[in-house]
Amino acid sequence: MSYIVTNRVPVKAAWHEEFERRFRARAGQIDAQPGFVRMRILRPTEESTPWVVETEWENESAFRQWVGSDDFRKAHADPMPKEAFGDGGGLEQFDVVIDSDHSE
Repeated sequence: MSYIVTNRVPVKAAWHEEFERRFRARAGQIDAQPGFVRMRILRPTEESTPWVVETEWENESAFRQWVGSDDFRKAHADPMPKEAFGDGGGLEQFDVVIDSDHSE
């Protein structure tokens, strides 16, 4: 089954628009990576909740290859300033055990 990577990012309110703009500007770039399945950017509905960047990969190896790629370096080359972020957050990685989907 798939491999899911989430990054919980505590973005301060004044920086929400810029954070979202940066992901929109790169939308579609990661799609060309071998083993990439999908990406979702989840905007919090409450101020105290972090943003969630979720990527799905065919397997862990595909994710690791992307992390070592030029595309990954390019995507992370111009980070937002440290003052844009609150405390906490972090990367979480999961193997999918059950996947139920009713998209039709």
